[in-house]
Order: sequence, then C-alpha cells, then structure tokens
Amino acid sequence: MFNRALRRFLRFIWRLIWRSALAFVVLSVALVLLFRFVPPPGSMVMVERKVQSWVTSEPIRIQRQWRHWDELSSNAKLAVIAAEDQRFPQHRGFDLVEMRRAWEASRDGARLRGASTLSQQTAKNVFLWSGRSWARKGLEAWFTLLIELMWDKQRILEVYLNVAEWDTGVFGLEAAAGHYFGASGSALTERQASLLAAILPSPRNRSASRPDAQVERRSQWIRQQMQNLGGVNYLERL
Repeated sequence: MFNRALRRFLRFIWRLIWRSALAFVVLSVALVLLFRFVPPPGSMVMVERKVQSWVTSEPIRIQRQWRHWDELSSNAKLAVIAAEDQRFPQHRGFDLVEMRRAWEASRDGARLRGASTLSQQTAKNVFLWSGRSWARKGLEAWFTLLIELMWDKQRILEVYLNVAEWDTGVFGLEAAAGHYFGASGSALTERQASLLAAILPSPRNRSASRPDAQVERRSQWIRQQMQNLGGVNYLERL
C-alpha cells in the first residue's frame, strides 16, 4: 500500500515537473518571438530597480524612450561592439575565443575576466535577474540561443541599446544621451558614443559627462578599436 502511494506521488511530481518545463519552454519561445517584432515593455533590470526603491524607500524614476534601429546613432552601435563584443557579427551567441581566454586566465590565477557577448547581455537584461548563480547562467544560455535563432543581429543590438542601463534609472541610448549630453540618441558624436560605451562595465558608479581618468583611457581605446574595425561601415556586416 505504501509503495503504491509512493509511486503515485512520484508520478504526480514527474508530471508536474514535465508540464512546468513544457509551459516554460512554450512561454519563453512565445516571448522571444513576440519581441522580435514588438519592443519589450521593459526589462528585468528595470523591475529590480523598482523593487530596490520600494525596499529602501528611495523613489526612482525610470527614464526610457524606445528608439528603432534607424533612430540610433551609428557611432553608438559601433562603440558598444568595439567595447563589448568585437566578434558580434560572427558568433552565434557565445564567443568561444573569449570564453577560452577567460578560462585560461582564471586557471593561471589571473583575475576572472568577463566573456559575455552582446547577445548574452541582452538575454540577461530583458528576461533575467542579476546574479551569478548556475541557474541564472543556464537560463541566460537558453534565452541567448532563442534570440540568436529568432532575431537577426540588428534586432539584438537594437534591443540591447534600448534596455542597457547607463545610470540609476536611466535605460536605453536615447535616455542616456539626454541624461549625459543633452543630446539625441541619433546624433551622438564618436567621442560621446565612446564615453557611453566606456562606462558600461559599471554605469552606476561612473559618468560619461564627467569622466575620470580610467573612463577617458577606456573611451580612447574604444575609439581606436572603432577605427581598427573600419568605422561605421563595419555595421554592414550585421
């Protein structure tokens, strides 16, 4: 009798897990397909900022204005590629070269270096919470595969530039351009674009309009990389 009840319970648990997994797959595929054509209404990072403001009782205003591909500065598109993911047009979501280099560096005792692509960062920003758990990394890989399958490279970069956080509550290129330079996200100069890209590793602790020496050096390096890539003509590869 006990064994029969246990078997029924285990079958119930298995069906529950299987149905939950199937529902998650269907929902995630549907969302990624929808966002191929419709701008995401927000991002999980925006939700986190709102929750944090409620917990700390410090009000926050989310600044964000969606801009389509042709309304985004070509200098900014190239700058984030030069800064974050120079093999963006070639890889399928995961830069195996950078992953190998990061692994070799950590194995040799060097500081752990990031190897996330723009595709991975887009997946994380739109669909997932912050953190470094294996569960989140696994979900990040899943959503990265989905957006690489369903979106083209222009769409991935378009969404990234519209959801990236450039200061507390400042999301997307249009809001960032106005916040730091009083400019439009379509009219950024090469220097302005490189400064915005330079603060992305830690946007809430750095300023593009009042850059410190480290940000200045990084922005100069980014502009050199933009030239090495061939300038904005590089975007024709997307």
